[in-house]
Amino acid sequence: MTATARQGLSAAEALALPVMFNVWPTVGRACGIGRTSTFALAAKNELPIPIFRVGGQLRARRTDLLAFLGLENSDAAAAVTATASNEHNTETAVQQIEGAR
Repeated sequence: MTATARQGLSAAEALALPVMFNVWPTVGRACGIGRTSTFALAAKNELPIPIFRVGGQLRARRTDLLAFLGLENSDAAAAVTATASNEHNTETAVQQIEGAR
């Protein structure tokens, strides 16, 4: 069995998350820990952000993760958000143009 390198969570990925998301794999990636450790820490309420149980899922809020990562008020966050918004608008415009053909 070969070990796979864990990839962290980029600022763009963090900012693109939905308002509430599944703890695994997102929080694990942001903290650089694996699945088992993520769930073990969640069970002991020791993850660096608050966790909510929704049905059978463990969920977290994007705002809490962004605060933990230091992205809630940064200039980098604004730049990434603007870029993502422009990309989305461009994709939507292309889809509308292609749909009109």
